[in-house]
Amino acid sequence: MELDQQVAQKIVQRAMHIIPNSVNVMDKNGVIIASGDTSRLKQKHTGAVIAIRENRVVEVDEFLSQKWNQEAKPGINIPINYLGNIFGVVGVSGKPEEVRPYAELVKMTAELIVEQHILIEQERWLHRYKEEFILQLVNHSQKYPQLAQQANFFGIDLSLDYVATLINLCHSNQTQLQELVSYLQQQNVLFAIHSLDSILILLPANERQNKMLLKTFVPPHWSPHQYKIVVGGFLGGNERLALSYKTALSTLSYGLKFFPKKSIYFFEQYQLPVLLDGLTDSWQAKELLKPINKLYAQDTNQQLRKTLQQYFLSNCDLTLTAQNLFIHINTLRYRLNKIEQITSLSFNKIDDLFVFYLSILFKK
Repeated sequence: MELDQQVAQKIVQRAMHIIPNSVNVMDKNGVIIASGDTSRLKQKHTGAVIAIRENRVVEVDEFLSQKWNQEAKPGINIPINYLGNIFGVVGVSGKPEEVRPYAELVKMTAELIVEQHILIEQERWLHRYKEEFILQLVNHSQKYPQLAQQANFFGIDLSLDYVATLINLCHSNQTQLQELVSYLQQQNVLFAIHSLDSILILLPANERQNKMLLKTFVPPHWSPHQYKIVVGGFLGGNERLALSYKTALSTLSYGLKFFPKKSIYFFEQYQLPVLLDGLTDSWQAKELLKPINKLYAQDTNQQLRKTLQQYFLSNCDLTLTAQNLFIHINTLRYRLNKIEQITSLSFNKIDDLFVFYLSILFKK
């Protein structure tokens, strides 16, 4: 580890809150990188160079300071150690006999700050690689035995069943994403940043229907319009997480399109349309939907398209469809008849009805 300026400045500030003397911090080359006297920054400190080379405390009095052409002012310079490694030197300015009582205190303060910084960096490193591993799990970029070995390193039990769960931010910004990450770090949750507007969580499969639990994954002061929570499918086999992840993505796409006001989506609630989503750009879908192209070409104000969509969202119930569209049921019948005329398809034929259904799923 290199002793950087930010950590060095923290040592200076903390130490000078405790003692009345100016404090300097030198890197492993003996260069002053933080000081209570900013005019001394970037200067070579002879006392620090000796302290590092010989791994000992170096006291500088007036005589020695003049001998070294003021390259080190009077004071005491102490190596900063962590696990036997010297990271730099901390110096306390003043007459050695006066600052000697402070020297060990400043050294202890410096080493505690260095240790804290190293532990924080180690924790960040571990979390970053744990996130990368979680993303590998759902993308299935490695063979299962390799994944199992890495999972053991991160303390993840792959013998347990998980489902991929996404938290999608509706109006993402850096502050909101950081708030969500910080909040999840305080929970006992396996998660990774999936994109700039979403977080991926590995949710225990036996808790996938627990709405109250799902709501604890976002800060309590957030309103439902700020996020969408999507729970993927629970599927078997070694590829279950990769498949669960795919269903979560498709469920999010379907939910945003047809139920934008909802804040929680479950794959199991929309299983059929989500599974069909993979056919959207297939040649089979293009062939099936050729009759619908006529409808969309003539329906310039999208009135018939919205009617067709609401018809299926209302489970093909005429009365409910009319109510949701705020129209008379006879008006609805007129529109459905017009759709049949344009497409040459019939709502009374199961094959044609299926084509109508696919059209509301596949057409953008």
